[in-house]
Amino acid sequence: MTIELHDFDGEHSLTLNAGGLAADGAVAAAGHEPNGYFWEGLVQFAWPDIAEALDFDSEADMFCAVGSPSGLARLEAALGSVITSPEAVRDIIARAEASGFAFDD
Repeated sequence: MTIELHDFDGEHSLTLNAGGLAADGAVAAAGHEPNGYFWEGLVQFAWPDIAEALDFDSEADMFCAVGSPSGLARLEAALGSVITSPEAVRDIIARAEASGFAFDD
């Protein structure tokens, strides 16, 4: 599991390969597919202030956010602690479902 920051020709992105994460079991147990689209939804729900400043280009096997270096650094800090914690993911999923949020996974 690695979160990677990239800078290609002035465009900054953060990627995460979906699958093989410590939190995947918690995602699947909640009835979701632990793919890039799920993680995109989780980011949009859990950290809307960070997400609104980013663009997303996720795929089934990869989460991808594009934005400023400072926005991506904030996302990296927030997401880094969650992808390794099944408990944190279960909590976010429960709060999202209670609020009526629909994951697009």
